[in-house]
Amino acid sequence: MRLLLLFCLLAAFPSLANADGKYWIYLKDKDLSQQPAVSPQTLESREKLGLPLFDVTDLPVRHDYLSMLDHASVHIIQRSKWLNAVSARLTPETLSKVRQMDFVKEVVRMDSDFFIARSAPLPSPAMLAPVMEQVQSDVFTNQRLTGKGVTIGVIDAGFYGADSSDLLAHLFSKNKILGIRDYVKPHMKGETLYSTAESYSDMHGTEVLSAIAGLDKREHVQYGMALNSKFYLARTDYSLREWRGEEDNWIAALEWMDSLGVRLVNTSLGYARGFTDPSENYDPVQMDGKSTAISRAAQLAADKKGMLLVISAGNEGEDKSWKIITTPADAKGVLSVGATNQQQWTRIGYSSIGPESLDYLKPNVSCYSLYGTSLSAPVITGFAACLMEHNPFLNNKEVIEIIEKSAHLYPFGNNYVGYGVPLASRALELAGKPYLPSRNIRITAKGRSIDLPVNTTERLLPIYRKKNSRDVIVQQTTSVVNGKVSLRKQSQEKFTTIDLKNYAVEIEWE
Repeated sequence: MRLLLLFCLLAAFPSLANADGKYWIYLKDKDLSQQPAVSPQTLESREKLGLPLFDVTDLPVRHDYLSMLDHASVHIIQRSKWLNAVSARLTPETLSKVRQMDFVKEVVRMDSDFFIARSAPLPSPAMLAPVMEQVQSDVFTNQRLTGKGVTIGVIDAGFYGADSSDLLAHLFSKNKILGIRDYVKPHMKGETLYSTAESYSDMHGTEVLSAIAGLDKREHVQYGMALNSKFYLARTDYSLREWRGEEDNWIAALEWMDSLGVRLVNTSLGYARGFTDPSENYDPVQMDGKSTAISRAAQLAADKKGMLLVISAGNEGEDKSWKIITTPADAKGVLSVGATNQQQWTRIGYSSIGPESLDYLKPNVSCYSLYGTSLSAPVITGFAACLMEHNPFLNNKEVIEIIEKSAHLYPFGNNYVGYGVPLASRALELAGKPYLPSRNIRITAKGRSIDLPVNTTERLLPIYRKKNSRDVIVQQTTSVVNGKVSLRKQSQEKFTTIDLKNYAVEIEWE
């Protein structure tokens, strides 16, 4: 409805489409004589993980360039030392001046559509219990792993009512919310985010936080795995306007969290298509991990800062004009999370799929969520926090590798569900034995049909028919008859994955 309303406004008031715009101003170089801007917490975290203590991305944006922009009446909104860029709202006249400055590398407009991967209010305990069961969260609980000693950043749309939520009372009573920032209205005190709501979207971050660390003491229901983690919260999206022009807020929040030594960040936001000037919209081909500023920042955080970013894949799976993941879930170094069905662990319809053009797998993993990938990503964030508590010396890439290898389809991943559902029991085994052999098997089928004995009590099994080892043609179910599965190769099919949950079979058709 909000998208339709905006189109109506543009039709009625064409001048809106030509109004001043918000831009990234990328700068050519940095002053290598300046001191790196790195906090003691960040230095301690990098030293612990064996990362370089400093690099050029830690140098601040040059003061002389900022001064010259200021003299040109450029009012800077956010600064990104990582991207060596600033964001600003420019008039056509100021834009022309900025483009002529010899220290400016590029000016890129960011106005576009901004989708939040959300759907509905937080489900009842009965609805979330299967989520916890599917990833075997009881294994972590039995090992007394609750994310203790791990600090998590949550970048989202709003945290209205968080301080009064029964599910989050344990976080506030134990002072586990270490800080909160509002990048949408920075003049407001961050705490007002708990008490002020402009739309239902301002509860989105509260729901996400509940799915990471929620606990209902009265009903004795655990909603999230990271019960004893500490948190920094950042609001980067203005709920009454959905547009791509707030990606600078997201990057600023990420840099703030890095400065505090945060290693694990959840974001259930995604950028996709626009609705103002069509020439400025994102196109599906740009979901390549490098075309957007936000994906480049996410990749830099993974590669240079040792941060583990857990990001919802998006809810565009049933949108025939899009279907694929949104940015920054497209960044290679982040852990992108899709959503599965409860009974059969296949892709649930709304969950975005990975672009076939990528040379790496997206999403990385998936888990059950009836209410959008906004609530599947937090489940995996809590999962990661428990692993990081179990072994604090794991770096971000090692945590991702363990989560991927613990997933029930590994190594036979696909662009519908990634490597499938991570399993806590296997993750803990992998944390101690990195080269644990896979239970899943590969066979070769000669001819166009195969009768395969399977060890299962299930009557129907999910299968993925694939055009290659990764990209799905169609997701189906097949019958088990007398302990066997009978399959016939379809046109263009080269691989088929049979999902038996406790193991998987990969068929390669000759």
